[in-house]
Amino acid sequence: MPVSDPLEFSLLPLTSTVNEHGHLDIGGCDVVALAEQFGTPLFVYDEHHLHMKCQEAARAFDDGVAFASKSFLSRAMASLAASEGLCIDVASGGEMAVALAAGVSADRIVFHGNNKSLDELVYAITVKVRHIVIDSFDEIDRIERLVDAAQPTSVLLRVTPGVEAHTHEFIRTGQEDSKFGFSVASGSALQAVERLRSMPGIHLAGIHAHIGSQVFDVSSFAEAAGILAAFFIPLGLDELCVGGGLGVAYLNGERAATITEWGASVRGALRDAGVPDTVKVTAEPGRAIVAAAAITLYRVGTIKYLPGIRTYVAVDGGMSDNPRPILYGSGYEAFDPARVLAPRPDCVRLVGKHCESGDVIVPDAQVPDGIAVGDLLATPVTGAYGYSMASNYNRVTRPAVVFVRDGQARLVLRRETDEDLMALEVE
Repeated sequence: MPVSDPLEFSLLPLTSTVNEHGHLDIGGCDVVALAEQFGTPLFVYDEHHLHMKCQEAARAFDDGVAFASKSFLSRAMASLAASEGLCIDVASGGEMAVALAAGVSADRIVFHGNNKSLDELVYAITVKVRHIVIDSFDEIDRIERLVDAAQPTSVLLRVTPGVEAHTHEFIRTGQEDSKFGFSVASGSALQAVERLRSMPGIHLAGIHAHIGSQVFDVSSFAEAAGILAAFFIPLGLDELCVGGGLGVAYLNGERAATITEWGASVRGALRDAGVPDTVKVTAEPGRAIVAAAAITLYRVGTIKYLPGIRTYVAVDGGMSDNPRPILYGSGYEAFDPARVLAPRPDCVRLVGKHCESGDVIVPDAQVPDGIAVGDLLATPVTGAYGYSMASNYNRVTRPAVVFVRDGQARLVLRRETDEDLMALEVE
């Protein structure tokens, strides 16, 4: 399709419409008005979209399917996911604290991490999380000193199935050369199983694997499921968690499998491999739930024309609220939320305000003609790994986050202030 075409609506949150002014509405709220009310940069999440995706995940897998909170976590998000029957997958003591503060029951929290500290393990055991996902022999040594035979701690064992998913190397985790899990091929996974089974204070509930993130080809998941089944079946365990990693479309013309299709593919592969229907099959979707639920709103501050080279359009955010382009070369679209249906004939380099030449949001952004200082520009599909990976580089404060539904906007994370930054200073 021509690159100058308007943004495809499939990249926008489910409730997106165009109002009588030509502005984008999400959840019945005019996003141009939201920018005026809450300022920019601003993350706008469609609450209905979040509910629908959580419900889809709950249908696709068995009880115990967990929202991968690393993709986006706030008390509001944890509470919403839990209200739809999802567990919460956390990867640090801080994420666990947020989930608990949101009212999530500890027995609905799954605790991950490749280097859990002693304090974090004590925290998880004390509150009695649903599972601790064991990731190394050092962790087994640590947890052995903490568990109580009278009240066994439930664990999953994370294994690496040796599948190299087709995604960026930094978010590929199922291959042999990985900091995560125990290798099935080398025999270390079986050694870990035997050791955990010998520990009186441990209940080995099942096996966990995760092959990577932003994986489009569901056959990668099916391949991993077949390898996992051969390892899993002889163990006679109750639960098999296939992790997360399902990709989403970020650009016009991209298509990705749904959570339903992913679940059906994995279940079919496990069934074909002989995994009994009595086994609980769980997963940990994150990006697939939250990514397309949100857009980021920016305000244009500077336009720099370099004749014969390019035009730079600088906005009031950048790598501090979306580091994915600089980390992974991730692609995004850009559009004017005040002219959603307008063609986008102009090609510009959309950049942020940070003191880095690499602070590029979209290297070759197609935008409507006549973009001017003071206009809004938005990037869609920013609900995952934007706010959660945000930083204070250049002492820039993190954006606000609003949830919108039925014509109402509620602030779920306020904009950071200079006073927040100074709160950590001790001299």
